[in-house]
Amino acid sequence: MATPSPFNRRRPAAGIPRGDVLVTVDSYAEAQSTVNRLAHAGFDVSMVAIVGRDLVTIERVTGRLTYARVALRGALNGSWFGLFFSLIMTTLGGGTDSTALPAVIAIGAGIGMLLSLATYSFRRRQHDFSSVQQVVASRYEVLVAPGTVESAKQKLESAPTESN
Repeated sequence: MATPSPFNRRRPAAGIPRGDVLVTVDSYAEAQSTVNRLAHAGFDVSMVAIVGRDLVTIERVTGRLTYARVALRGALNGSWFGLFFSLIMTTLGGGTDSTALPAVIAIGAGIGMLLSLATYSFRRRQHDFSSVQQVVASRYEVLVAPGTVESAKQKLESAPTESN
C-alpha cells in the first residue's frame, strides 16, 4: 500500500473519501487490479479511491529474544550508523586517514550493542520476544465519484482481466 509523499504537490483530501461502491473485494491486490483495469479501459481514475474497512492489527511473533540476539542486532545497527558517520567524515574532512573508517564502524557497533543490551535488560520481563506488526483490512471497497458508478461498471466489464 502506498503512503503519500510529503513532497507531493497533489495532496489527497483529508478524511474518508465519499462516493459509490463499485466493488468490494477481500484483498488489497484485488482492489489494485480493479483500479488498474479501470485505468486501462480509459476511466478517469483520479475519481477513484480504495478504502479498507474493518481494520485489524496483527502481530506475528518471529522468535524469542536472548541477550546474544539483542547484542548482535545492536552491533549491526550501530555498525551501520558508524559506517554512515565515517562516510560523512571522509566526505567532509577531505584528507581523512583511511584507518579511521574501521575504527568508527567498530565504535558504532560497540555503542549500538551496549545501548541495545541496556534497553533489553530494563524491558526483559515485559517484552521477551521479537515480532512484526501490520494493519490489514477484512475487506476493501473501490469507490468512484457519485454518479459515475454505471460508467465505471461498463468500463470494468469491457476491460481485459489482468493475468499474473
